[in-house]
Amino acid sequence: MNLDLLFLIVDRLLIESHNRPLNSTEKLILLGIWQYKTYKQMAVEAGYSPGYFTNVVAPELFGRLSKGIGQRVNKKNCRALLESYATTQTASQKRPLRQNLAEPLPDVNQNTLPCYPSGSVPLDSPFYLERSLLEEEIYQEIGKPGALIRIKAPREMGKTSLLLRVLDYANRQGYHTISLNCEQVEQAILSDLNQLLRWLCANITRQLQLQPMLDEYWDEDMGNKISCTLYLQEYLLESINTPLVLALDEVNYIFEHSQVAKDFLPLLRSWYEEAKRLPIWQKLRLLVVHSTEIYVPLELNQSPFNVGLPIQLDCFTQQEVQQLAQRYKLDWVDGEEARQLMAMVEGHPALVHLALYHLSRKQITVSQLLENAPTEGGIYSHHLQCHWATLQEQPELAQAFDTVLNTNETVSFDPILTHKLSSMGLIKLSGGQVSVGCELYRQFFTRRSSNKRVANIRGRIPE
Repeated sequence: MNLDLLFLIVDRLLIESHNRPLNSTEKLILLGIWQYKTYKQMAVEAGYSPGYFTNVVAPELFGRLSKGIGQRVNKKNCRALLESYATTQTASQKRPLRQNLAEPLPDVNQNTLPCYPSGSVPLDSPFYLERSLLEEEIYQEIGKPGALIRIKAPREMGKTSLLLRVLDYANRQGYHTISLNCEQVEQAILSDLNQLLRWLCANITRQLQLQPMLDEYWDEDMGNKISCTLYLQEYLLESINTPLVLALDEVNYIFEHSQVAKDFLPLLRSWYEEAKRLPIWQKLRLLVVHSTEIYVPLELNQSPFNVGLPIQLDCFTQQEVQQLAQRYKLDWVDGEEARQLMAMVEGHPALVHLALYHLSRKQITVSQLLENAPTEGGIYSHHLQCHWATLQEQPELAQAFDTVLNTNETVSFDPILTHKLSSMGLIKLSGGQVSVGCELYRQFFTRRSSNKRVANIRGRIPE
């Protein structure tokens, strides 16, 4: 069966059963199954960790499909069951399928139900909570020649949603905008300065719809950084008449390659400094977005992280949670429900949105949601399983987090581990103190770690 048609049938099934169609990673899983690939092959080709596909994406997908079809779905029988189901649906006159693949998905009460919160909040969404003071500060800064803006926050705190609005503002000013996500860059490129700089220039060139001229400017005798700088200055910036906003998202992925970071990050700083003496560099406005503090040692006068405008995204306040609940049409009058939710997730934006979405569907109460929240059957199961899979793949990271879970005293361990846990949102850093990110994480990971220790002990006891 044609895979495009199959995806349409499965989308309809999942919308009817879960109000959410296939996401991009789930489509990769199905495509890989049709191509008889292992989870490892699927993950490596797509740039994900194998454990994420094996332990998180596939189990959740099969669970949703099982509920929708009414039969237990797994990797071995997935293809046969879906093809049988699709054939039945195609033959049925009760559910006519779209003949035109460009035709939109059926309306699922779009006017009354909010969309399932996943990833960044769309520009036209009423469920985006404005950070008015920060946004206005950024808009003013981006209008300044040679501006550099640094946005920092753990993952899923709203950085990309904010970035969308900054780029939209810049577009409305008539600026050129380029957005590049370092998370999407292959490791082979991130670990090689020459390839990284050529990747950067090639992507900017493509998005500006200019002819690539890299080989004409790249000179081994001058070196990669000078070649890249000249390409930007003499070709790209000379070719445009309005400012260029260059947004580099998830720059922390470069931190993991310390030698490359020691060359690349000072290069960003040098472009910022060039704007003070060369008018052409004033066209460039840099947006650097990252999830952790910089943990690569740099000279103070070379770091881009101590110049420009710093922006720190924090968790929602109780008042903001209450305000967002109103947008989800929840009748929270006295603030008690908001307080209870804050006690569990501490205003974590992604977790708050997910809770309010489920509550808005009137199928679960606040007390039921919070009781099941730190369990495998709760609404946060996918989010928690993702973090668990990451920790299992990095034992040193898991051990460090376990230390935080099991002590009330100040703990100190490798700065890189601290920054990674902080970027995941699993820990909070305040005045030298390290603590668990929220009660949800404390309860879930304490129980998971305890169960794992018990299982290990039992495994060592002879029967």
